[in-house]
Amino acid sequence: MNRTQKQTEIDAVRERFNKSVASVLVDFQGMNVEAVNRLRREFQHAGVEYRVVKNTLIRHAVKDSPLAALAGDLVNHTKAGVPTSVRGMTGVAWCNADPAAAAKCIVKVKKDLGAVAGEKLKVKAGLLGGQIRDGQWVVSEMAKLPGLQEVRAMLLATIQAPAQNLVAIINAPAQNLAYLLDALRRKMEEAQGSADQTPPATT
Repeated sequence: MNRTQKQTEIDAVRERFNKSVASVLVDFQGMNVEAVNRLRREFQHAGVEYRVVKNTLIRHAVKDSPLAALAGDLVNHTKAGVPTSVRGMTGVAWCNADPAAAAKCIVKVKKDLGAVAGEKLKVKAGLLGGQIRDGQWVVSEMAKLPGLQEVRAMLLATIQAPAQNLVAIINAPAQNLAYLLDALRRKMEEAQGSADQTPPATT
């Protein structure tokens, strides 16, 4: 790969990080082909873009972004200067709409594969809101975030709540007026009934 091709790859990876609402870096070393394909299918079904990316491309793609800590020391290429998140085999799952989609897929696949096989799917890091989260947080917290549909439902409920309260407030005086008119009607009927039963006055 020449310099121009490398820069093109770096720009493409940077664009994916910039456009995604969240990202998850995974290590799939030791997983068999069937397990890897299952993970890819789960990602695809959830609308998550997934690809294996060279660590050097990731490091250069994020070096001038809020995720710069993920790049480490680009001058010092020794193991000490390279974060563990960008060592070894790295697959990147980019979430386009639902920030919890990738994490939920990973948790599901790990559970489906079982304890032994599932352990081979390791989460290196999660990227959310310009912050780098560790793998444990991705599995325990990120995967529990409300999904896109849940967020939409929550927003709709929040928007509708004041309107519902307003309707209740508007209706309350009308109901009170109805009760008042009904009580007045009954009182008038009782008064009329009493007048009808009163014997006429004698002279």
